[in-house]
Amino acid sequence: MENTRTFKDKLFLILKGLGMGAANKVPGVSGGVVAFVAGFYEEFIYSLQKVNSTALKLLIKGRFKSFYTYINGRFLSLLFLGMIVSFFSISKLLDYLITHYQLYVWSVFFGMIIGSIYYISKDFKDWKTTTIIALLIGTTLGLGISFLDPATENDNLIFVFFCGIISVSGMTLPGFSGSFILILLGNYVLLLVDSVNALFDTFSEILIGDFSFTANLERLRMLKVLTVFTIGSVVGLVTFSHALNYILKHYKSVTIASIIGFIVGSLGVVWPFKHTLYKLNDNGSLLLDSRGQKIIENYERFLPPLNTQTYLAIFYILLGIAIVLALELYGQKTRQQQA
Repeated sequence: MENTRTFKDKLFLILKGLGMGAANKVPGVSGGVVAFVAGFYEEFIYSLQKVNSTALKLLIKGRFKSFYTYINGRFLSLLFLGMIVSFFSISKLLDYLITHYQLYVWSVFFGMIIGSIYYISKDFKDWKTTTIIALLIGTTLGLGISFLDPATENDNLIFVFFCGIISVSGMTLPGFSGSFILILLGNYVLLLVDSVNALFDTFSEILIGDFSFTANLERLRMLKVLTVFTIGSVVGLVTFSHALNYILKHYKSVTIASIIGFIVGSLGVVWPFKHTLYKLNDNGSLLLDSRGQKIIENYERFLPPLNTQTYLAIFYILLGIAIVLALELYGQKTRQQQA
């Protein structure tokens, strides 16, 4: 697989990473869905589960080239490069679009989820009692999660480590949004806004030779929180990939039925017609994060009136479906070329 990738394949891998990174940042959307629809989910899980004791031994022995080949390093490095670039670029654009065009952005995502459900379920033929139960459980869990009330922020490092493990689930489990789970755990702003801003500010200061942050206790606390969160994410990524690889090998039909259920359930989170509820102080005024932005607490969903805005939203839902279908056609073409 490594040596057969063309330059175009590598470029598209980076673009897929951009897509996964952007999807993981948006509450309610799962990067795993991007991987599933774009046709590289199983290779992604396979590559991650190669990060094991054998890989560690190769690393300790200094056999870096063997280690890189063993873990499908070119695939993972290009994908993660896309995710990192996305985190500091496309996700910022998404933040802007959600702030100014919230209804239409959610409509596109809603359409993409519908398209994903069609894509995954159209070739799934193994419907029986166990897979139908798995579908219903996945759907119920997905919908149930979308209507939970969020907890309060908690910077306890053990809890932050646990948040890292859970948040990365959106990359490995399609339909399970790690960002939305972080909102429910109360730590979305702490871990995906404040700590990332602290890292960005620290890098900016280091580049100009300013090391005053070493005396800033709040900055050091945020960097410690981000470090523990990152370690938890890596542990979660490797652990989930090993578990999913085993489950996909031994219980593939039940797993795919559960994934379809999760994705159906996630429609409750990305329903475009909703009012955003923000966190308030005890005196009723809005709470703001470190950037001076309002902090999302949850969403109040409603059925829309039939007007121009709603028709435009429906157009964007159809656009979202079309995007997924286009990705599917590209995936089919790629698989035919590799065959």
